[in-house]
Amino acid sequence: MTHPAALQALLKRYSLGGKDLAEPGPSSEELQLIAAAALRAPDHGELMPFRLVVVRDAARSRLADLFEDYARRAGKSAESIAIERSRALQVPVTIAVIARIDLSHPVVPAHEQWVCVGGAIANVLNALHLLGYAGKMLSGGKVRDQQIVKAFCRPGETLVGWIAAGTPSRELRIKSEKSLAAVLSDF
Repeated sequence: MTHPAALQALLKRYSLGGKDLAEPGPSSEELQLIAAAALRAPDHGELMPFRLVVVRDAARSRLADLFEDYARRAGKSAESIAIERSRALQVPVTIAVIARIDLSHPVVPAHEQWVCVGGAIANVLNALHLLGYAGKMLSGGKVRDQQIVKAFCRPGETLVGWIAAGTPSRELRIKSEKSLAAVLSDF
């Protein structure tokens, strides 16, 4: 069966983390396209319950400082502290994903707003791929660290995580189709 070109491209998408991402990262114009793709996520009530914060160029050092400080306060080893710092510095572009969920919205429940946030993340990752880049969604304990949250979030917002983005320095093998049976069944 022949699939439309866009679907063929999406079926080839894979995630790569920082150590497998190289310069260049997306340009300012490409980041605008990526943000436009994020805005096409399903959004009941047009709430836009997310925002994206781009970390690139000199700002990577500030992110590295935040990650290093987090690791130090968490009591990690010197090696782990260095790894946390390098994670922020090695990625050409990092996109922080911030959720703004309105828990008291009269029409759109919180779970539908979270669906929009997830759709925006998927659209960002797909747009990166379609533009020739790779990306990976990262989170973990750092999203709950008050120093990091304070650096990215306004009151009432939630730091969801970061999307690492750049030029793939290697290819990953695509997941086998046998995993389809685990996610697709008939009612």
